[in-house]
Amino acid sequence: ACTGIENIDEAITLLEQNNWDLVAAINGVIPQENGILQSEYGVETLHGPAYGPTSHSAAASSTPSSSSAFRHVVPSRQIVERQPRMLDFRVEYRDRNVDVVLEDSSTVGDIKHILENELQIPASKMLLKGWKTGDVDDSTVLKSLHLPKNNSLYVLTPDLPPPSSSHSGALQESLNQNFMLIVTHREVQREYNLNFSGSSTIQEVKRNVYDLTSIPVRHQLWEGWPSSATDDSMTLAASGLTFPCHRLTVGRRSSPVQTREQSEEQCTDVHMVSDSDGDDFEDATEFGVDDGEMFGVASSALRKSPMMPENAENEADALLQFTAEFSSRYGDCHPVYFIGSLEAAFQEAFYGKARDRKLLAIYLHHDESVLTNVFCSQMLCAESIVSYLSQNFITWAWDMTKEANRARFLTMCTRHFGSVVAQTIRTQKTDQFPLFLIIMGKRSSNEVLNVIQGNTTVDELMMRLMAAMEIFSAQQQEDIKDEDEREARENVKREQDEAYRISLEADRAKREAQEREMAEQFRLEQIRKEQEEEREAIRLSLEQSLPPEPKEESTESVSKLRIRTPSGEFFERRFLASSKLQVVFDFVASKGYPWEEYKLLGTFPRRDVTQLDPNKSLLEVKLYPQETLFLEAKE
Repeated sequence: ACTGIENIDEAITLLEQNNWDLVAAINGVIPQENGILQSEYGVETLHGPAYGPTSHSAAASSTPSSSSAFRHVVPSRQIVERQPRMLDFRVEYRDRNVDVVLEDSSTVGDIKHILENELQIPASKMLLKGWKTGDVDDSTVLKSLHLPKNNSLYVLTPDLPPPSSSHSGALQESLNQNFMLIVTHREVQREYNLNFSGSSTIQEVKRNVYDLTSIPVRHQLWEGWPSSATDDSMTLAASGLTFPCHRLTVGRRSSPVQTREQSEEQCTDVHMVSDSDGDDFEDATEFGVDDGEMFGVASSALRKSPMMPENAENEADALLQFTAEFSSRYGDCHPVYFIGSLEAAFQEAFYGKARDRKLLAIYLHHDESVLTNVFCSQMLCAESIVSYLSQNFITWAWDMTKEANRARFLTMCTRHFGSVVAQTIRTQKTDQFPLFLIIMGKRSSNEVLNVIQGNTTVDELMMRLMAAMEIFSAQQQEDIKDEDEREARENVKREQDEAYRISLEADRAKREAQEREMAEQFRLEQIRKEQEEEREAIRLSLEQSLPPEPKEESTESVSKLRIRTPSGEFFERRFLASSKLQVVFDFVASKGYPWEEYKLLGTFPRRDVTQLDPNKSLLEVKLYPQETLFLEAKE
């Protein structure tokens, strides 16, 4: 694949010349890999046959070498300047991988210097392993090692102590834990109970608090953070929070009256902070900036893309955009939304076999609700919720932000759930969104088990999902029992039908066999009758053709023959001694014993008369004056 050599003998020869070093053999036949100089009109080798994927390649060295299979070439006219060859190294150190790209003119020491900056390990403490050749030191030029383009190495540090496993294990355990943050909004004296995973950052907490309190991150004044929480990019597990519950207080930072220059300076500072933190400029009017444009950026550019296009004709396309936008906002860990119409979701959830049926969860999104971001990021994206939904629910989503999409869903809701449920959703205020509808399919209708509003917690959401699942499981068990009984009845009916069909088949086969047997008997009987009639006609014809039997007082010589049949009967007749033997054969045949089927045997001596010449007279065959013969069936 690398060299284009398809001749096995040629490949084996190259490997033998390189002491079966595969890398050296490949480098030897690929010019750009081994730095072979090509002239304007071709390549001239010192001596020996040429090998390689093209007509012009380097010749094999007469002396085997593990480093290269080819000698340097001598250009015939004009030497093309050689381009530097780049080598890729993947270096592994404990649980880290570092990618290094260098020219082949660099040394092993250059790799160590790059790793020293990446791994924060002194180059003198490193042992760089994984080289294909033996002696390699810091001054070794990479080009002399004849390396392939991609290489894998690893670093050993025997002089350095291993990292503390207990500390890293505790940190990893903290990252998997959930922290309950009790945040008190100082101005309105209201508490929020927020659940965050240990891998969440302080910055994410502050942004979620902004969604609840409308206090921009740059204006938030906090109390209660540990002294070790010095960086907003720090995870909660590493910040020193009290587990499992920690209290915090947040308020709006007050700003004194400033001069125009100070205000402009503050605008610049705020712009820098907001740009670095990624916050929206929600309070730009405080700095005297118009709503339509702030710091030269149009406000439309700062808004998020809609979750779903307005007046979407195809529900599947709308849900594809919804899923993509949801992933871009809240990450890839979220429920798997069913792509298709609401009717298709019903079909998938309710109309399969009873064991395969699931509950239908309908998520109704609203971008203008203050609870949406927290509900999506903390509830819907929680691993426990995502896992539980994927196992037990078909999840379908719709965006209620646009009025046209809202009206369209209410129409679908009225058609599938009735006007009462549609009216319940219609009366929900914006701040009560998002909504989570739990639907269970029944024989005659679809029942809404629960309507969950956005102001809930992960535990409460999980409890309500589990409660709905208990109701569904009880109904599902009844449906499974009914389905099993129905299938059992159908199986019995199918078995009876199959037995009846087999019985009919057997009767029909028996009847057909009898009819075939009767037809065969009739045919054989017809043949037998025809044969008998034919034999009888022949017998009568022979009987009529026989000469009359001579009288006893005849003056001519008369031969008297007595013939015994296989059944033991005898019949006698007189023949003229001058009559031919054929007349005797015709007489016997007229009695029903054709000579083709029977032998006429003499007694003393025993002989087969039918073997004699039928044209000879009875006198000539010595059947005169009398003879006793007997008939015997031929084999």
